[in-house]
Amino acid sequence: MVQIKPTEVSLEAGNLAEHSAELDDDGRPRRTGTVLTASAHIITSVIGSGVLSLPWAVAQLGWAAGPPVLLVFGGATYYTSTLLAECYRAGGGSDNPDATGARGRRNYSYMEAVRAILGGWKVTFCGVIQYANLAAVAVGYTIAASISMQAVWRANCFHARGHDDACRSSSVPYMIAFGATQIVFSQIPGFHQIEWLSIVASVMSFTYSGIGIGLAVAQTVANGGFRGTLTGVAVGGASGVTVMHKVWSTMQALGNIAFAYSFSNVLIEIQDTIKAPPPSETAVMNKATALSIATTTAFYALCGCMGYAAFGNAAPDNLLTGFGFYEPFWLVDVANAAIVVHLVGAYQVFCQPIYAFVESRAAAAWPESAFISKELRLGPFVPSALRLVWRSAFVCLATVVAMALPFFGSVVGLIGAFTFWPLTVYFPVEMYIKQRAVTRRSAQWICLKALAAVCLVVSVVATAGSIASFVGAFRDFRPFSG
Repeated sequence: MVQIKPTEVSLEAGNLAEHSAELDDDGRPRRTGTVLTASAHIITSVIGSGVLSLPWAVAQLGWAAGPPVLLVFGGATYYTSTLLAECYRAGGGSDNPDATGARGRRNYSYMEAVRAILGGWKVTFCGVIQYANLAAVAVGYTIAASISMQAVWRANCFHARGHDDACRSSSVPYMIAFGATQIVFSQIPGFHQIEWLSIVASVMSFTYSGIGIGLAVAQTVANGGFRGTLTGVAVGGASGVTVMHKVWSTMQALGNIAFAYSFSNVLIEIQDTIKAPPPSETAVMNKATALSIATTTAFYALCGCMGYAAFGNAAPDNLLTGFGFYEPFWLVDVANAAIVVHLVGAYQVFCQPIYAFVESRAAAAWPESAFISKELRLGPFVPSALRLVWRSAFVCLATVVAMALPFFGSVVGLIGAFTFWPLTVYFPVEMYIKQRAVTRRSAQWICLKALAAVCLVVSVVATAGSIASFVGAFRDFRPFSG
């Protein structure tokens, strides 16, 4: 039985002896998460702005490779997610709900799991990659939200002035508005308090994805059939696409698809919201992952393929803001508004681990500091001084970076490509091999290593393409010009 020291019980939990019924085996407030809430968190983090770039990604790959690549990434993400879910508890070997110690110690974050199972330099490597990825996602979501807000204004402008009007506007004010909203929502203490926000965000993701699919189907019918080719965007001809441009775009498309499935970096944090066994947290998480990945893959296939069918090789890099659709303008407005609401929730899902990491380290380093422990009453919020200052500063920094680099497609591809292999494949595989003591050079060991090697090649290729796209976009852009 794991002995819990009194100092491990949080202030919010109260006295362990008096409130044991309200606490879990680790002395923390009893978790209440279920398959439904875990699925909501996953869908909120997975079905994000990346789904809107899928028609463009399929256009680079064509009908022959686009749909299969979507399915392969979905399958690989699901499989490695089940491996990662096995690592929520470390050091135990029993699923007996009455044998808390035998089940192992909980890992509250991705990096804690790496520290408990792998240790050494891999902990630092994981921390740098994970938190850099989460911060980059915050930047990417700020860009995506501003583009959608800007698209609402432009859709109404096109409706009023005609499609030939430039209807130009700066994205900077929209980024500032989104950042201000996130400063408020960032005062929510942690993952356990944002379940409602994830559910709302999940509904919004289905809303705008469904509208995008519906508009693409209508456009396909109006075209009289499917557009596109087996190999995607053609080299030469009227398009003027060079061989190198085709190669770089194909590589970036892989990065965009990888980003669309990105959620492994918050999987452990989501699993930590699930109520205590039975059934085990791993069993519940695997059900939630299967449900979520199956749902998102179906949506991705519909959105990516129908978007490509509607626009062919001319598919925009953002289905709802690239103005492949102008009418009905009000429906496009609803879809873009849903994107913004969804991104408000998704931003929090990805940023809560960053907030928790910094605040827990600060509390451990300066336990007596009034700045860390003192609470400030601000209307309905009661944040600590540290939470108010640190989280607000983080949001402001992410917003400033987004204003300096507002390249949606390039940023999405770069984030997905750079972090897909280490966070989604490498660490889950390595932790599973060590946790389950998989015999070296056994069939299972060889298959797991082969999966990691293949995904590494894909990630390197996609990163190269995304960097080339990013450099090309940056060359012709003036920072903060909107």
